[in-house]
Amino acid sequence: MPTDKIYFVSSNPEKYREIRGALARCGIEAERVDLDLPEIQSLDPAEVAAYKARKAYERLQTGRVLVEDTGLGIVAWDGYPGALIKWVLKSVGEAGLCRQLNAWDDRRAVATVVLCLFDGHDLRTFTGRVEGIIAHQPRGEYGFGWDSIFAPAGSARTYGEMQREDKIKISMRACAVSALQRYLSGS
Repeated sequence: MPTDKIYFVSSNPEKYREIRGALARCGIEAERVDLDLPEIQSLDPAEVAAYKARKAYERLQTGRVLVEDTGLGIVAWDGYPGALIKWVLKSVGEAGLCRQLNAWDDRRAVATVVLCLFDGHDLRTFTGRVEGIIAHQPRGEYGFGWDSIFAPAGSARTYGEMQREDKIKISMRACAVSALQRYLSGS
């Protein structure tokens, strides 16, 4: 396998740990770079990630960059907040989002992770999606972001109630990372 390096642009050490391990299995070194990147306003995490990947490459001007964006689309809200979830949570918090959804019978949601790999010419996108529900209140002490309110389909537990190793096996990031690994391995 070739030895190569990919610059993973993220301020989140947990995300980096997952990415670093996945890339190492492909013979590729990952280096985390913490850049403050502008984000376009879109419900679609793929649009946001593609924009961030191009901006990250402009800033670094070297090698291949990998960025991630996540979204949490609530079915009853036609996919809102999607990629805007970070801003919604900053405003109302996890408990507030749960309370807002109480006005609807349908608590289904789709969690999405999009990884974009950009080398200055080619942009490759790898997407992972997991269906689930929004809990009635935050539960769990593990994870980050909205892990405490999202329970994947088939599970009574939220991601926030799952140990890291259990969550990684069924997360939307794991699906996206698997697709990235297949691409990097030439499979």
